[in-house]
Amino acid sequence: MSDNPRIILSAFADEAANHKSAIEQMSVMAAIGLSYYSPRFIDVHGNGHVSHVVELNKSDLKRLTRLHAEYGMHVASIGARIGKVKLCDVDDGTGNVYVPLKKYLRTEVAATIRVAHALGTKLIRGFSFYHPRGTEPMDHMDQVVDQIGTIVDKCAKEGLVYGLEIEPNLVGETGQLLEVIATRVNHPSLVLVFDGGNIASQNKNPITVYEEYRHMRRHIGWMHVKDYSRKVRDMWTGQRGRGPIDEEKLKHFVPPDVGDAAHEFVLRNLREHLPRLNRRMKRLGAPGFFLEVEPHLKGGGQFGGFSGPDGIGVAVRALCSVLDYVSIDYDLRSFDDIRRLRGF
Repeated sequence: MSDNPRIILSAFADEAANHKSAIEQMSVMAAIGLSYYSPRFIDVHGNGHVSHVVELNKSDLKRLTRLHAEYGMHVASIGARIGKVKLCDVDDGTGNVYVPLKKYLRTEVAATIRVAHALGTKLIRGFSFYHPRGTEPMDHMDQVVDQIGTIVDKCAKEGLVYGLEIEPNLVGETGQLLEVIATRVNHPSLVLVFDGGNIASQNKNPITVYEEYRHMRRHIGWMHVKDYSRKVRDMWTGQRGRGPIDEEKLKHFVPPDVGDAAHEFVLRNLREHLPRLNRRMKRLGAPGFFLEVEPHLKGGGQFGGFSGPDGIGVAVRALCSVLDYVSIDYDLRSFDDIRRLRGF
């Protein structure tokens, strides 16, 4: 048996489904060998009605859990949209909405917690709020720390973990800023979610991506895997190399072995820390440390992306190639898994 450290592969299954139906999503995940996924946008009944997972009712969730059993799938995390709203009630020229925190806790946060319990996961992916465009993230750090701390407390009381993802245009748009947030919130149920593609898409080179990973590393709970080949001219809404990113124009996403997100270097370093990270995530109730594929190979946007069944397969195979190269182990479905599903 290998002595290499091990991760758990997962994916955003809505990226793989042309029509976002649950059966499409489960079928593709099972076919490429995955047993975990994170739900985001989904058509549970196959009737053309696509909802965000936190909007599903009890009947929808029961139907979805039956499909999980049928296809041998488990939920890694809830692909939530918590924190993708304005931090301040000001008109900054964006279409982002503002929701007062007390109302937000009663609505979006509570709905996400309900769905996490129903689908049997301990992990909720979230974000760090949009600061007013034209202002500096650090100018809003006190408010962000307070609001994220309140959300984390609410999750922790329910036995859940809040994973704060790095993302352009938010207060936590860099590894350094996320390190400040995690250090100041200082709660065991807050972890960070690294995504090299979300850094490279800010026109940052592999050296910078790796440096931001190192700032996040002590607090990392899981990783998203996407990659980006920098094409600056159609990416920036402001001055070349500066200004907010128009996420709807990002179109140079690539498999995780060919872009600027430094996956080989990041994963080679991660290998040394995986035993500790696996132990920590298991103490928090997760089955281990997830690498979650979210490749956006056919397009990305503010609230999701798309790769198609072919694209998700390309991205998973590319990630497995990098993992093999840096000696990190993972599991894909085997004949023994098929036999267990059939009750042999």
